[in-house]
Amino acid sequence: MSGFKKASKSQAKLRAAFFGPSGAGKTYSSLSIAEGLSNGGGIAVIDTERGSASKYADRFSFDVLDLDDRSISGYIAAIRMAAEAGYSVLTIDSLTHAWQQLLEEIERLAKAKYRGNTWSAWSEGTPLQRRLVDAILDYPGHVIATMRSKTEWQTASDAGGKTRPVRVGLAPEQGKGVEYEFDLLMEISTEHIGNVIKDRSGRFQDKLIEKPGKDFGKALAEWLSDGSAPQPPAPTVADDAAVKKASAAIKAATSQDDLKRFTTVVDQRQHDGIYSTEQAALLLDLLNQQSNKLRYAEA
Repeated sequence: MSGFKKASKSQAKLRAAFFGPSGAGKTYSSLSIAEGLSNGGGIAVIDTERGSASKYADRFSFDVLDLDDRSISGYIAAIRMAAEAGYSVLTIDSLTHAWQQLLEEIERLAKAKYRGNTWSAWSEGTPLQRRLVDAILDYPGHVIATMRSKTEWQTASDAGGKTRPVRVGLAPEQGKGVEYEFDLLMEISTEHIGNVIKDRSGRFQDKLIEKPGKDFGKALAEWLSDGSAPQPPAPTVADDAAVKKASAAIKAATSQDDLKRFTTVVDQRQHDGIYSTEQAALLLDLLNQQSNKLRYAEA
């Protein structure tokens, strides 16, 4: 029997990423666009920029979580918290700190387990990055993520012909290829002009948008709602006996490779609706505990 069916555009949730140098207005733009997207629903902000989002609390209405744990696990826990609270729009400001923490973890793993070989250490780092991306993609509402970009100074001529130094942004500080995961990718300059590099709607591709904000968010919401309502899945959640069996298997694992395979299975089963959020969180916590136990045993 064929598994193919007629393609249709269902009402979808936005996955957007904005990047740019310091001073480009990434935080302000993300909050303003979120306001347009939310249609009166709640907005949550995961703030890793030391309270930068809260400086705009007099202009926008949102709830904020100042994230101190900037590890991949910390981000995922915060995303799940926002999902359980039912926020219509989640803004992650910024995704760069997760990447920086992961790079530090790779260096630590390389020294501790792989004789300084960072290439080998990525065998553990890549699944962690994948878990973060999956958590973003699985969020039940809209997601806007900001990313810092590497910067450099160049010279440019003004209207009078005089040269002046200009700070420009380069590539976003995140994992290579992360842009493939988003529906919309926009670079914001220090002049607060958004350059839409990628746009799955086709409406804004390659356009320059001055001070992208609430109206842009509304336009995105209009495109996203132009389609049939998605049919909710009917997941078959595992019972307590199945979770206990999985827990016992995790505790019996004797290698990090086994734990990696278990992590992949847990993430996939949560994605498929077999494990509830609580069940997956329990098993992932057990995986982390068993990984630490094995690491200490090897030391």
